[in-house]
Amino acid sequence: MVIHNYTKEDVRRIAEAENVQFLRLMFTDLYGIVKNVEVPISQLDKLLDNKLMFDGSSIDGYTRIEESDMYLYPDLSTWMIFPWGSEHGKIARIICKVYQSDRTPFMGDPRNNLIRILQEMEALGFSNFNIGPEPEFFLFKMQDDGTITHRLNDHGSYFDLAPVDLGENCRREIVLELEKMGFDVEASHHEVAPGQHEIDFKYADALHACDNIQTFKLVVKTVARKFGLHATFMPKPLANVNGSGMHINMSLFKDGKNAFYDEKDPDELSETARYFLGGLLKHALSFTAVTNPIVNSYKRLVPGFEAPVYVAWSDRNRSPLVRVPVARKNSTRLELRSVDPSANPYLAIAVILSAGLDGLKNKITPAEAVDRNIYEMTNQELKDNGIDILPTTLNSALCKLQKDDVIKKALGNHLFNNFVEGKKLEWNDYRKQVSEWERQKYFEMY
Repeated sequence: MVIHNYTKEDVRRIAEAENVQFLRLMFTDLYGIVKNVEVPISQLDKLLDNKLMFDGSSIDGYTRIEESDMYLYPDLSTWMIFPWGSEHGKIARIICKVYQSDRTPFMGDPRNNLIRILQEMEALGFSNFNIGPEPEFFLFKMQDDGTITHRLNDHGSYFDLAPVDLGENCRREIVLELEKMGFDVEASHHEVAPGQHEIDFKYADALHACDNIQTFKLVVKTVARKFGLHATFMPKPLANVNGSGMHINMSLFKDGKNAFYDEKDPDELSETARYFLGGLLKHALSFTAVTNPIVNSYKRLVPGFEAPVYVAWSDRNRSPLVRVPVARKNSTRLELRSVDPSANPYLAIAVILSAGLDGLKNKITPAEAVDRNIYEMTNQELKDNGIDILPTTLNSALCKLQKDDVIKKALGNHLFNNFVEGKKLEWNDYRKQVSEWERQKYFEMY
């Protein structure tokens, strides 16, 4: 997607020429849920002058009620007109930064926090952290009255075509809508599990990549409803099939060149790439609570369903946590395969980048690549190769997070404290539940 450096006058001119009548002012809460304040076009000047306020006390992870007045500062580079509108005119979206009443950036805003980490990256001499996400989702049928069912829309599998893949028309419409909005869609296909789909779009700098992920989710859900379908980014909505991931492809750039590439190295990987990889592997157990943030995330992170559970890397197979795709030169990148689409992208990229930068600062050398199928290794072989296993529950992931000062710093005090508090409440609520599996397994036996 082309990033436009719009001025205030550009936005005013486009809004008038395109008959924009409503503005959707978007931002993201602590848990990655897109929030928006919709205002009529008459409020455009107020918005552009950074004078539009909202009540932050009702947003998860934001502020207490006694300090709730907050400002929305528009990022003009995110100005975009939705392909759909209403009988009253078109709707434009603009993503906003959240500021406190004293006009200072609010560090409980995940987007502001990512900007802070990107500034730390720039201080080390890097210009860009490019991100290419691969989000997956499921499509379920809806009843005529809008009730969501647990019935899949198809029973296709990897790369299947119609008529097996009944979601093809929906997926095609999503692609068309994304392209109208400026997305450069690279691939669209049915995934491994029934009802599961993937749409890949071109990489962008970290901040705008996160913006794109949030916009992508909104478009997918909106278009799916037009087809009588519910799109969910829940990592594991069905047992005994593959879950949905959001693999993150990443690369650092410096002076316009990919800092991960070194033509003189036998593997064409630079020292920068290796140290960054070392940081990722060192902090993987700790940042998992952020990249896989819900109870359900850990139903996906189990052996046998292609999701990585072992902290290792390879350039040949897909069982480790990090893969190095074969492309080189400006396409040289690392692919982190554990992230799932329930993650708040701004928080996820902040902790991933901070982990990698720690590897650079401290020259953390990764272990040797593991080029055999790790799923087939015995426990002793895993131990001999120094391969850790990712946390198996949200609670164990939170414990790892709380012990890692680098990842805690990546979130900042406000986000870290609110995130851990909220997730502990989620875990404790889950612990109180009795599942149907438990009843079937134990009710008669005991």
